[in-house]
Amino acid sequence: MSQVLHTPPPAPAGPTPAEDDLAALAARHGLTVSGARPSLAEYVRQLWGRRHFILAFSQAKLTAQYSQAKLGQLWQVATPLLNAAVYFFIFGLLLGANRGIPSDVYVPFLVTGVFVFTFTQSSVLAGVRAISGNLGLVRALHFPRASLPISFALQQLQQLLFSMVVLVVVMLAFGSFPDPSWLLVVPALVLQFVFNTGLALIFARMGSKTPDLAQLMPFVLRTWMYASGVMFSIPAMLHDKDVPGWLADVLQWNPAAIYMDLVRFAMIDGYGSSYLPPHVWAFALGWAVLTGVAGFVYFWKSEERYGRG
Repeated sequence: MSQVLHTPPPAPAGPTPAEDDLAALAARHGLTVSGARPSLAEYVRQLWGRRHFILAFSQAKLTAQYSQAKLGQLWQVATPLLNAAVYFFIFGLLLGANRGIPSDVYVPFLVTGVFVFTFTQSSVLAGVRAISGNLGLVRALHFPRASLPISFALQQLQQLLFSMVVLVVVMLAFGSFPDPSWLLVVPALVLQFVFNTGLALIFARMGSKTPDLAQLMPFVLRTWMYASGVMFSIPAMLHDKDVPGWLADVLQWNPAAIYMDLVRFAMIDGYGSSYLPPHVWAFALGWAVLTGVAGFVYFWKSEERYGRG
């Protein structure tokens, strides 16, 4: 009779004794896997430790942005002003989008909308390229990758602050003079900065895997701008129109529209609370906290994969 040979079943997969010894040795000396994602609390601590780098990087990017242009940093203000002039000609003069807004208020209304929306728009566009556009830095140095989209959002905030000087001049020229209500601009812009940073983090992760997103986003942001009341008053446009209630709510509680309205309400005489949706500050805070926290966690979850592959 032939003898049947039985092969023993394979040993279960797992670390060998040598691997166990190496893991114990690494743990004993505080060594970790290179590029491993830290805990969320540790990640926040690392970011705080890089705060000086984040600020310096944002300032360097701001300085270099127009270094090749003869007018240099003046383009930080000239660009949104030229956009506002074009929108005023098309929407204010030709299309009559100033309906429901006094004529002496429309120019400050429009300039404020352009400046504030540009803050969000530029933060998102910079966030999309934050990782994919800085792969050399990401692959060469070890640092919390969230430093990059945060620094780009901070860069856009600094650019907006330059523009606010021009905005003040526009307000004075059209009869809106400094008032205690102007102080409301500070919390409004702080909340918008948190919101913008959350968006920058979300799109930084998405853009790191899909570089073509940078080509698509200008179209998305242009659509968002036209739906946010940059050139017109949303309540005035919705008046006497058969618009579904949910659509009216979406337009009025759109975060970009909310932050624009808060700055307009703070700075423009004649732009009263009747132009604001109910519970506007609660929505401004909610959008900032929700987007900021969700964006940070979403970005952190992919920390170990940035710059690889």
